[in-house]
Amino acid sequence: MTEPTSRRVVFVVGSGRSGTSTMAGTLRTLGLHVPQPEVVADATNPKGFGEPRWVVDLHAELLARSNVQVSDARPRAWLDTGTTSGDHATRARVTAWLEEQLAVGDELVIKDPRAAWFLGLWRAAADRCGATSSYVTMLRPVTEVVGSKQTYYGRMGAGSDRGAVTRTAAWVNMMLHTERATRGQQRAFVHYADLLDDWTRPVFALGEAFDLAAVKTAMAVDIAEVHRFIDPSLRRVTMTWDDVPVPDRLRELADETWHALDALAADDSAELQQTCDQLRAAYAEQYAEAEAFAHSTVVAQRRAAATEAARGPAERQGAARSVADRVPHAVRAMVPPAARRRLRRAVGRERPRGQA
Repeated sequence: MTEPTSRRVVFVVGSGRSGTSTMAGTLRTLGLHVPQPEVVADATNPKGFGEPRWVVDLHAELLARSNVQVSDARPRAWLDTGTTSGDHATRARVTAWLEEQLAVGDELVIKDPRAAWFLGLWRAAADRCGATSSYVTMLRPVTEVVGSKQTYYGRMGAGSDRGAVTRTAAWVNMMLHTERATRGQQRAFVHYADLLDDWTRPVFALGEAFDLAAVKTAMAVDIAEVHRFIDPSLRRVTMTWDDVPVPDRLRELADETWHALDALAADDSAELQQTCDQLRAAYAEQYAEAEAFAHSTVVAQRRAAATEAARGPAERQGAARSVADRVPHAVRAMVPPAARRRLRRAVGRERPRGQA
């Protein structure tokens, strides 16, 4: 029989811009330890990110090795990140770091939007450290998530339609696979709106469900500090499908995904989990069709890249812009991310990896 442990690691997961920083900051304020140093607050998140810098750097490294974006719409990206993070050296490295952090505090909160790609790695490390893993998935309507990313991270080059399609697809991919990766584990789903309306209800429910001593024994001064930390005006972007133009089929799939996750927050049943499995299969099929449609565009870009390699810098830049301008936005939105990145690099429009 396994001995009970006071060691707890709470992973705050979900799509970026869905309230993960607010949840992590709340748990930190109540006494859970966020490994230091943290990522510094900026204009996109003035209250702070609640993200350990070591974790963010690790995930950025692993994503680069996997050729996967933070918000990647490709179903096969999960296989790529799983392969990259499965080696013994990486697992030993994460386990050693986690053991050091648990020596500082028995209850940790680890949050990074990239973490969903590597939950298997973190679960194995927690097990080796004798710590119980828990997962809180933040839920926010997809239109608000996409709208917030468009507002704070930019519109992914020319044409907001393309960015909306890519980000909506990435949200579906991320949320459905996160649900699958946390299934059978100690987990909870929390609506961002509920956290802003009255944080005490969902957070103290988490404290009981996850047996978090820091939350269950929080002092009045800590509770007052959380009240000051959580500002309802943080929900600065509220959008609907009228503001997020995407193809009808993708919109329907995103809506069905949202309804399934919304229902899971109230009833984490096998039936709803099966619905998520069906949606994940439907998404993979739809993505494969989009790749097939855009295959000619990808081939054309490869030919253009081969031609440009033999030209001078000025000629290469002009030719790349010509190719990019000739591809319709609706088609470019369906091109696999790796191919789009090659095209953007050619015209000098590559975005930082953290903004997707």
